Amino acid sequence: MNELEFLASTQLHYEIDHSMARYCTYRVGGPAKYFVSIDSVDDLVQAKAFAERFSLPTLMIGKGSNLLVADNGFEGLCIQLGKAFDFVEIDGQVVTVGAITFLPIVARQTAAAGLTGFEWAVGVPGSLGGAVRMNAGGHGSDMAANLIDVHLFDFSDGALHTLSAAELKLGYRSSSIKQTQLVLSARLRLERGEAEVAKQEISEIVQWRRSHQPGGANAGSVFANPEGTHSAKLIDECGLKGFTMGTASVSEKHANFIQATADGSADDVYRLIEHIKRVVLAETGYELRVENRLIGFD
Repeated sequence: MNELEFLASTQLHYEIDHSMARYCTYRVGGPAKYFVSIDSVDDLVQAKAFAERFSLPTLMIGKGSNLLVADNGFEGLCIQLGKAFDFVEIDGQVVTVGAITFLPIVARQTAAAGLTGFEWAVGVPGSLGGAVRMNAGGHGSDMAANLIDVHLFDFSDGALHTLSAAELKLGYRSSSIKQTQLVLSARLRLERGEAEVAKQEISEIVQWRRSHQPGGANAGSVFANPEGTHSAKLIDECGLKGFTMGTASVSEKHANFIQATADGSADDVYRLIEHIKRVVLAETGYELRVENRLIGFD
């Protein structure tokens, strides 16, 4: 039985040579050899069996808001959770959220319920699962401030696990979640407050983001901030704001954002990232750490 015959024998919803550009907020990048949408844990078990049977590398994605896939694509199995993992359940001060739920939706729904502490997330255009994996944050807070635990599937043993926030070793834009582990849901503990106050804070954050950060095809902050300074400041001081390589350019509005043009090249974005790292290191001594997930590059 070959790969396609095996896939056809499963209940998986799959695509072949599926463009990843539609799933990345850069809107560039090549295809995944195999792409599956997951609706249940049974689907995950079948996807695991397929990957193991044919020794395929796996790539697990959420909203793709922190992802850059090379123009040559990904020669493996890309896995994305489906609508069954898009939910928000509020029980008192505990909020259970599905892994692909859009963070701004969680922020708005919890604020409307009179819960505070998650307003900052309205400005993060990513999924809950990805936010847990990288301990996303902004405006003085992050996932670690409210996270109780996560429910995940581990492709290494094919089992479900629940890990406490302490077990995840959450740090600045980092966690101990392995590449083989896929977050399915998470629980947050928020504080009781006034709905109107929380909604007002959300409105102010949205206005701030619109004023200070660019729209268009980008993946948010490219580099984590080095201790004691800001990546945008370093990039700007090196004269790189507005610098262009092919179809990618450093944003004129915020130097830690890279903009990709329509029908642009992921490889151009990658080359620009590497150029920025080299220049900043040479001129300031700071070695910038990339926040974006880079797939398929040397």
